[in-house]
Amino acid sequence: MKTIVLAGGAGFLGRLLTTHFRARGDRVILLTRSPKPRRDGVLETRWDGATLGSWVADVDGADVLINLAGRSVNCRYTAARRAEILESRVRSTEVLGLAVARCVRPPRVWLNASSATIYRHATDRAMDELDGEIGHDFSETVCRRWEATLEAARTPFTRKVALRLAMVMAQAPGSALPEFERLARFGLGGAMAGGTEYVSWIHADDFCRAVDWIIATPDLAGPVNVCAPQPLPNADFLRELREALHVSFGFPPARWLIEIGAALRRTESELLLKSRRVVPRLLEESGFCFRHPRWSEAVRDLFGLEPLPAPSLQAG
Repeated sequence: MKTIVLAGGAGFLGRLLTTHFRARGDRVILLTRSPKPRRDGVLETRWDGATLGSWVADVDGADVLINLAGRSVNCRYTAARRAEILESRVRSTEVLGLAVARCVRPPRVWLNASSATIYRHATDRAMDELDGEIGHDFSETVCRRWEATLEAARTPFTRKVALRLAMVMAQAPGSALPEFERLARFGLGGAMAGGTEYVSWIHADDFCRAVDWIIATPDLAGPVNVCAPQPLPNADFLRELREALHVSFGFPPARWLIEIGAALRRTESELLLKSRRVVPRLLEESGFCFRHPRWSEAVRDLFGLEPLPAPSLQAG
């Protein structure tokens, strides 16, 4: 049994990991702004994501620290919200670094969230951890500052990993999958803005398994792409989603229409239109095997459908 501390673990990814770790019998401690009593064996401890407090005692002696804290990016990028997005990520990482440095028995590994959006908009080639090109727009700059803060933390006895996360797909609130499903069922799931922008994704099961693998693999440190090995253009991504849902038609919205829709929903079109062609080089080279490497199979599994029949091989 391991003791795992999840900072900012009240969101979608935190719920996934909490369920996963508890099913395995691990002890889970959530650092959250609004702790409450629970009946599932999970301990919730108050923290504000910015200052040291009594929660440091929960980190001391833990086996694993995972930081998922950060203000949602599903909003309009006003100056105030840009500052909140950056500060929430940088400050929570800074204060966790200070906490680990104070520990008598520091965690042996610290996994800190980052994002696959750190790479530039790419349709021409895949981006991996070793030769991927880091971008310089707002979202990419946030990720660079986030990872730099993790790297700067003085934790000589704790291995640090920046999880460059793709969209984690699950039938659960907070995942992008229900949003894509809603678009498809309303007939709006056609190729977006021409359909050439790539979608990087990972099945929730493989996400949890990848986290386990990283925890157990001492050679994995620094940035690690956590995504399926086969990103695909959004035209294909949405077509395979429609096929799984038996939706025959999807209106293909132009870029200007997506921009208007994003403004009306008080969010940013970048969340749909940035091309993320990211591959998990370090995970695969370390020996990790995906259960759901292809979207055509993963999407059927996510909706509880029978897998597609394997193509028959005929002699001659």
